[in-house]
Amino acid sequence: MIPPDPQEVVEALRQHGGLEFLQQILAGKRPQPPIAELIGFHLIEVSPGHVVFSGTPEARHYNPIGTVHGGYACTLLDSCMACAVQASLPVGQGYTTLELKVNLVRPITAETGPVQAVGNTVHVGRRTGTAEGKLLDARGKLLAHGTTTCMIFDL
Repeated sequence: MIPPDPQEVVEALRQHGGLEFLQQILAGKRPQPPIAELIGFHLIEVSPGHVVFSGTPEARHYNPIGTVHGGYACTLLDSCMACAVQASLPVGQGYTTLELKVNLVRPITAETGPVQAVGNTVHVGRRTGTAEGKLLDARGKLLAHGTTTCMIFDL
Protein backbone atom coordinates (compact mmCIF):
# COMPACT_ATOMS: atom_id res chain seq x y z
CA MET A 1 0.00 0.00 0.00
CA ILE A 2 1.27 3.47 -0.87
CA PRO A 3 0.96 5.73 2.18
CA PRO A 4 -1.22 8.80 1.71
CA ASP A 5 0.60 12.05 1.04
CA PRO A 6 0.53 13.98 4.35
CA GLN A 7 -0.17 17.24 2.53
CA GLU A 8 -3.19 15.65 0.80
CA VAL A 9 -4.50 14.55 4.20
CA VAL A 10 -4.13 18.09 5.59
CA GLU A 11 -5.92 19.50 2.54
CA ALA A 12 -8.75 16.98 2.99
CA LEU A 13 -9.11 17.99 6.66
CA ARG A 14 -9.29 21.62 5.58
CA GLN A 15 -12.33 20.66 3.50
CA HIS A 16 -14.02 18.01 5.67
CA GLY A 17 -14.72 17.75 9.37
CA GLY A 18 -13.15 14.92 11.35
CA LEU A 19 -16.32 12.83 11.36
CA GLU A 20 -16.79 13.10 7.59
CA PHE A 21 -13.10 12.28 7.00
CA LEU A 22 -13.37 9.11 9.11
CA GLN A 23 -16.67 8.17 7.45
CA GLN A 24 -14.85 8.36 4.10
CA ILE A 25 -12.26 5.88 5.40
CA LEU A 26 -15.03 3.60 6.67
CA ALA A 27 -16.79 3.75 3.27
CA GLY A 28 -13.55 2.90 1.43
CA LYS A 29 -13.34 6.34 -0.24
CA ARG A 30 -10.04 6.96 1.55
CA PRO A 31 -7.42 4.37 2.47
CA GLN A 32 -7.02 3.07 5.99
CA PRO A 33 -4.00 4.74 7.61
CA PRO A 34 -0.67 2.91 7.09
CA ILE A 35 -0.44 1.98 10.81
CA ALA A 36 -3.66 -0.01 10.42
CA GLU A 37 -2.09 -2.16 7.71
CA LEU A 38 1.18 -2.53 9.62
CA ILE A 39 -0.46 -3.67 12.87
CA GLY A 40 -3.48 -5.37 11.27
CA PHE A 41 -6.59 -3.50 12.39
CA HIS A 42 -9.31 -1.47 10.70
CA LEU A 43 -12.01 1.07 11.36
CA ILE A 44 -15.45 -0.55 11.71
CA GLU A 45 -17.63 2.13 13.28
CA VAL A 46 -17.66 5.92 13.62
CA SER A 47 -20.16 8.46 14.92
CA PRO A 48 -19.72 11.83 16.65
CA GLY A 49 -17.24 11.31 19.51
CA HIS A 50 -17.25 7.51 19.08
CA VAL A 51 -14.91 5.21 17.11
CA VAL A 52 -14.40 1.43 17.00
CA PHE A 53 -11.43 -0.40 15.49
CA SER A 54 -11.22 -4.18 15.09
CA GLY A 55 -8.20 -6.43 14.81
CA THR A 56 -6.99 -9.93 15.55
CA PRO A 57 -3.78 -10.32 17.56
CA GLU A 58 -1.37 -12.81 16.01
CA ALA A 59 1.94 -14.46 16.88
CA ARG A 60 3.66 -11.74 14.80
CA HIS A 61 2.66 -9.31 17.59
CA TYR A 62 4.41 -11.36 20.31
CA ASN A 63 7.05 -10.05 22.68
CA PRO A 64 9.96 -12.22 23.93
CA ILE A 65 7.86 -13.76 26.74
CA GLY A 66 5.26 -15.28 24.40
CA THR A 67 2.33 -12.90 24.65
CA VAL A 68 1.16 -10.03 22.47
CA HIS A 69 3.34 -6.97 23.06
CA GLY A 70 1.67 -4.24 25.11
CA GLY A 71 2.27 -1.86 22.22
CA TYR A 72 -0.46 -3.67 20.27
CA ALA A 73 -3.09 -2.73 22.86
CA CYS A 74 -1.62 0.76 23.21
CA THR A 75 -1.74 1.33 19.44
CA LEU A 76 -5.37 0.24 19.14
CA LEU A 77 -6.37 2.31 22.17
CA ASP A 78 -4.44 5.38 21.01
CA SER A 79 -6.14 5.05 17.62
CA CYS A 80 -9.70 4.66 18.89
CA MET A 81 -9.43 7.36 21.55
CA ALA A 82 -7.69 9.96 19.37
CA CYS A 83 -10.02 9.26 16.45
CA ALA A 84 -13.00 9.71 18.80
CA VAL A 85 -11.66 13.22 19.38
CA GLN A 86 -11.15 13.63 15.62
CA ALA A 87 -14.77 12.59 15.03
CA SER A 88 -15.77 15.64 17.09
CA LEU A 89 -13.69 18.22 15.20
CA PRO A 90 -15.02 20.71 12.67
CA VAL A 91 -13.57 21.46 9.24
CA GLY A 92 -10.04 22.87 9.41
CA GLN A 93 -8.98 21.43 12.76
CA GLY A 94 -6.44 18.72 13.50
CA TYR A 95 -5.17 17.01 16.62
CA THR A 96 -2.29 15.05 18.05
CA THR A 97 -1.96 12.90 21.15
CA LEU A 98 -0.41 14.78 24.07
CA GLU A 99 -0.74 12.11 26.74
CA LEU A 100 -1.73 8.47 26.76
CA LYS A 101 -2.38 6.24 29.79
CA VAL A 102 -3.07 2.54 29.31
CA ASN A 103 -3.78 -0.24 31.80
CA LEU A 104 -3.21 -3.78 30.52
CA VAL A 105 -5.48 -5.98 32.63
CA ARG A 106 -5.25 -9.39 30.88
CA PRO A 107 -2.64 -11.08 28.72
CA ILE A 108 -3.39 -11.10 25.00
CA THR A 109 -2.30 -14.02 22.82
CA ALA A 110 -2.97 -15.28 19.31
CA GLU A 111 -5.68 -17.45 20.89
CA THR A 112 -7.52 -14.35 22.18
CA GLY A 113 -9.18 -13.97 18.78
CA PRO A 114 -10.73 -10.80 17.40
CA VAL A 115 -10.66 -7.69 19.56
CA GLN A 116 -12.40 -4.34 19.42
CA ALA A 117 -10.99 -1.01 20.56
CA VAL A 118 -13.85 1.31 21.51
CA GLY A 119 -13.13 5.00 22.01
CA ASN A 120 -15.46 7.71 23.32
CA THR A 121 -14.82 11.36 23.99
CA VAL A 122 -15.10 12.71 27.51
CA HIS A 123 -14.59 16.39 26.65
CA VAL A 124 -13.67 18.32 23.53
CA GLY A 125 -12.81 21.99 23.92
CA ARG A 126 -11.04 24.63 21.84
CA ARG A 127 -7.49 23.46 22.52
CA THR A 128 -7.72 20.00 24.09
CA GLY A 129 -9.88 16.93 23.92
CA THR A 130 -10.00 13.94 26.23
CA ALA A 131 -11.27 10.45 25.54
CA GLU A 132 -11.40 7.02 27.10
CA GLY A 133 -11.10 3.62 25.50
CA LYS A 134 -11.57 -0.06 26.13
CA LEU A 135 -10.01 -3.04 24.37
CA LEU A 136 -12.45 -5.96 24.47
CA ASP A 137 -12.34 -9.55 23.28
CA ALA A 138 -15.20 -11.12 21.28
CA ARG A 139 -17.08 -12.00 24.50
CA GLY A 140 -16.81 -8.43 25.75
CA LYS A 141 -14.13 -9.23 28.33
CA LEU A 142 -11.91 -6.25 29.15
CA LEU A 143 -8.28 -6.70 28.04
CA ALA A 144 -7.04 -3.12 28.49
CA HIS A 145 -8.38 0.38 29.04
CA GLY A 146 -7.01 3.87 28.82
CA THR A 147 -7.41 7.61 28.57
CA THR A 148 -5.91 10.25 26.33
CA THR A 149 -5.50 13.97 26.07
CA CYS A 150 -5.22 15.39 22.57
CA MET A 151 -4.06 18.85 21.54
CA ILE A 152 -6.42 20.47 19.03
CA PHE A 153 -5.10 22.99 16.51
CA ASP A 154 -6.06 24.84 13.34
CA LEU A 155 -4.66 23.41 10.13
